[in-house]
Amino acid sequence: MACPSLFRCPPFREVQPLHLAIPSCRPLHDGTDAEIAWLRHEIVSRRVGGTFWAAPYHLGNFFPILICCSSTQNTTSHMLMQLLQQMLRQNGKDNILLSYPLKHGRIARFARQNQIRHVSMSCDPHSLLDHVGQVHEVGEGEIGTLASLRGLEVVRHAVPGLDGSAQADPIQLDGNMVAHALLTQWHYVNPFNKKSTDIRNVIEILTLWRRVIDENRHIGACIGMSWWKRDRIADFLATPPHGMRFVRSVRQALGLCRKRGASIATWVTRMPPGLEKGAKEENIPVWKVEDGFVRSVGLGSGLQVPASIILDKRGIYYDPAQPSDLEHILATTRFDPQLRNRARNLAHYLVHKGITKYGKAGQSAVAGWDSCGRRTILVPGQVSDDQSVLRGGGQIRGNLELLQAVRRHNPDAFILYRPHPDVTSGYRAGALNERDVLAWADHISYGGSITGLMEQVDEIHTLTSLAGFEGLLRGIPVVTYGAPFYAGWGLTRDMGDVPWSRRGRILHIEELVAGALILYPRYLDPLTRLPCEAEILVDRFEDSALWRPTTLMQVKMAYGRTKIMLSKRIRQNAWACGSRSK
Repeated sequence: MACPSLFRCPPFREVQPLHLAIPSCRPLHDGTDAEIAWLRHEIVSRRVGGTFWAAPYHLGNFFPILICCSSTQNTTSHMLMQLLQQMLRQNGKDNILLSYPLKHGRIARFARQNQIRHVSMSCDPHSLLDHVGQVHEVGEGEIGTLASLRGLEVVRHAVPGLDGSAQADPIQLDGNMVAHALLTQWHYVNPFNKKSTDIRNVIEILTLWRRVIDENRHIGACIGMSWWKRDRIADFLATPPHGMRFVRSVRQALGLCRKRGASIATWVTRMPPGLEKGAKEENIPVWKVEDGFVRSVGLGSGLQVPASIILDKRGIYYDPAQPSDLEHILATTRFDPQLRNRARNLAHYLVHKGITKYGKAGQSAVAGWDSCGRRTILVPGQVSDDQSVLRGGGQIRGNLELLQAVRRHNPDAFILYRPHPDVTSGYRAGALNERDVLAWADHISYGGSITGLMEQVDEIHTLTSLAGFEGLLRGIPVVTYGAPFYAGWGLTRDMGDVPWSRRGRILHIEELVAGALILYPRYLDPLTRLPCEAEILVDRFEDSALWRPTTLMQVKMAYGRTKIMLSKRIRQNAWACGSRSK
């Protein structure tokens, strides 16, 4: 039987690893030759299984023989000592690599005295197996299991017999038999819902975790993160079993990352002055963090922690002045049929459930207008000091200028203006006087969901709002006046300054969805706090208990309501004073 701990969840947040496989006599797989070949290839190529989340061990040299033992019990250590002595006589110290967890004791002392390379730290087993030719393992461990799947010669010593005693004769481990056992002797569990699943899904989940952890390992410090979401950012950027280091000063961040040869992660809108300049001078990469496009149930400005972020190494998606990872993905990725189909299904689910960036849509907006048969245009308002407006808006600065531009290009249309929820909640800047709005628009829409509103219009005209992207998902014609990430790919009519030299590739909507919602962001399951795919998160939007407002959020909401009420009273008093003076 294969090593029982081969497939398990990394110890995120320093919790005990969760096993994703339990012994079973009712397998989901037949263990055919094709399945065996597939499983061996997947485990080896994706480098999953065992403590894959541990730091890689950089050996440099090739070692013909790896001797390993994960147990520190006296019986196994006695066998290990005998094996070491035998291998040393037969092969010499330069050809042997020892993997044993104890730094001290007679095994470690013997290795030092005989100048045998000893790896005592917990490390990624795949990094060891890259540099060895043959494996001798004392007891049943994951290194021997993984080595056999690679096709390496594996000899196991002191393997427990049926009566619990160690077998005297070593056994040769066969990779096909190991793969067959993994397919037919184990029952696999989905870590997100604890339900039965197949080994293919487990491999996909482990691959995602490996990719996230490998990327996080390059981050040496975090700076510019709001205190109320640091725990959540720590979940996103964890490198098990260690957490992320948050710092306050640019000097401290540069010092830590200079020492480790690592990158700095910073929330892009809270980037401290001097960080980019200092990092550039020292050749330290700066990775920019922002909210993802399907974020949470509740506003970030209302202190709801994100369940999706983006981590951009090139720039940031809303700044057309420089390339971003998203732009690179959209411009260069070969979207295969499987990915396009997945994106199509995800988009259908989002539309069907009415899911937007800030959660599941509530009651549809009631049509309180009559367009009299005119072409109806929805103009979604934005936060006036939002970076996507300041960097991606081009010549247009703010909601009023946008309305003026839309009216100028569409003199006969019925224009519907929808203020941004952060603005109507009193959290952010951008509120307009209704009389100023109605000088250019025909109606202002308050309340209800914007997705419901989209169903009642003919077109969406926007500066850089994500509502334009959400409109594309629903097949609504979209006109852009700035340079949002979804402009310039043949899906929108673009009036702004789009960086055509970097864009211009014609995409299908499912390819845009694949890039923007599957390949670019990261997602975190709010229930298990494990990295997940987009489909897991949007499924969690159905569980309202996961998104209940915290006390801090309730205080912020009360503050927003008070701010709006005071603002209205001030405007009313100013209008009344003006009327009396006339």
